[in-house]
Amino acid sequence: MNDFELKTTALPGWRQRMALRVLKLFGWRMLYRPLPGPRGIAVVYPHTSNWDFMVGLFGKWALNLPFRWLAKDSLFKTPLGGWFRSLGGEPVDRSAPQGMIRAQAERMNAADWYWVGITPEATRAYRPHWKSGFYHLALEAKVPLCLVYIDYPNKTLGVVDHLHLTGDQEADMAAIRAVYDGHLGLYPENAAPIVLAERRAEPRN
Repeated sequence: MNDFELKTTALPGWRQRMALRVLKLFGWRMLYRPLPGPRGIAVVYPHTSNWDFMVGLFGKWALNLPFRWLAKDSLFKTPLGGWFRSLGGEPVDRSAPQGMIRAQAERMNAADWYWVGITPEATRAYRPHWKSGFYHLALEAKVPLCLVYIDYPNKTLGVVDHLHLTGDQEADMAAIRAVYDGHLGLYPENAAPIVLAERRAEPRN
């Protein structure tokens, strides 16, 4: 994995170098392998702390890639909505999950470059499973995953592991578990087991 360690001297822009220096200042290193195509889903796990957002944001700035991230539309109706959009945030209407996935897949495939970051736990608190939206979106859009980990014990932000889903959910989730094995969040007890919840078919209230 040391072959993938991002070096400040290898980055072309001063903003990129500054972002990586900030990560290094706090003891973090970043591993990066070029993404396996112009569109895909960056699955971020574990997500147990507010600090995850800042680590990921500086990592995004170091790469200078326009990663997007999805959040419920009500978040963008707050005074911070414009700022969230400027950071790559996009609102989604979660009242109809199946329609949302189809619409998001179409949006991804219509773009020249579209990578979106998703935290499948959907909360920093413990929950007994992952939300399955990322999985169904990847299959619907026919795009690969980049399995991103924020490993606090080793102070490592890893953006190196790629996976093309087969549609065999059991095998796919086993492959995902293998990548994340040993990578722990700031509060490991809050990390969700890497199993999928049943897909919600009915609208949310």
